[in-house]
Amino acid sequence: MKLKLILSAALMAIVVCAQAATENTTAPATTAPAPAASSDDAMKQLFGDPDIVKGTGFTLKRSDLDQVVSGAKANAAAQGQELPAGFEANVLDKLISIQLLLQKATDADRVAGKADADLQYSALVKRFGSEEAFERQLAAVGMTPDQLRAKAAQEATARAALKRELNITVSDAEMQAYYTNHPSDFEEPETAHVRHILLLTIDPSTRPPTPLSTNTIAAKRKLIDDLLKRARAGEDFAALAKQYSEDPGSKDSGGEIQDFPRGQMAPEFEAAAFSLTNNEISDVVTTMYGFHIIKLLDKKPSHKVALTDKSPTTGLTIAEELKEGLINQKVAKLEPDYVKQLRAQYNVEILDPTLKAEDDALAAAEANAATQAPGPDGSAK
Repeated sequence: MKLKLILSAALMAIVVCAQAATENTTAPATTAPAPAASSDDAMKQLFGDPDIVKGTGFTLKRSDLDQVVSGAKANAAAQGQELPAGFEANVLDKLISIQLLLQKATDADRVAGKADADLQYSALVKRFGSEEAFERQLAAVGMTPDQLRAKAAQEATARAALKRELNITVSDAEMQAYYTNHPSDFEEPETAHVRHILLLTIDPSTRPPTPLSTNTIAAKRKLIDDLLKRARAGEDFAALAKQYSEDPGSKDSGGEIQDFPRGQMAPEFEAAAFSLTNNEISDVVTTMYGFHIIKLLDKKPSHKVALTDKSPTTGLTIAEELKEGLINQKVAKLEPDYVKQLRAQYNVEILDPTLKAEDDALAAAEANAATQAPGPDGSAK
């Protein structure tokens, strides 16, 4: 389904990691860079941790912004990508909005926020396969589970307050109409669910990853051939993966990789996985990461999801996800003007001159986009 729950701003760095782990599970999770927090700590020692935003009832420090931005930068670099222009200004805008909305939050909003944050956290852990694997990835961006939970709870509370303040609702009739009129949004492609064993032929700690020595690769080829014989002879595949696999993202779960569609994995890995029948074990598959053995657990054909089906990611029904998505669409239209009012009401001031200039540029760009958007008759406003 294309319409998904909107992920929160302070989880950006973690989402980058989660997407990398989900979309390229054939790569070891340990390819994440060294913790960004170490460089942030050095900067704090040199320059302190000044306030960059102040408003009635709250302040934001440089570290609040840096924790999100530096983690996202490091992980984007690890994927050979760059953050889009204006990323820092957008993050700052979101952080300011969160703090403003927290001023409006009620006890009921905080209860709803904690429940939503717990759901997000559980979904992220599931995507990584285990709590241990997820905590390793958190450490790579300089964050602890408690810090992530606290940030997620803040943001979810802010979202709950925003929906209540804007009095946003979606009726069952609206939800059913969207489901009927957008059938392609609910088409799920064919997916494969596998276990795999990976022996690396690269050093993932280098940038870019460098090949291991010829002798080491030869030794690993001999070992993977031996593991293939043992697996096909009936040894427990999950136990072999736990003992020998060099993919920490799936090792703890016995090499298990949750359902994935075509187009997410390395081409060689994907071709082998989708060619197997249930419980069949592949030949040795070579990818840019190393040698793999794949065991297919099951395949699911493409199908249209029903509103009563449950999302494997969140555990919510498709109806619940759809309703939340439609609410978020309505919120997105009304939020900018409402937050603008809150900025004035709570006397928000950006203290860092560079960040203020970027924020002003972002506001101008958004205002210009709003004036260029077509009206109901298709003409410019």
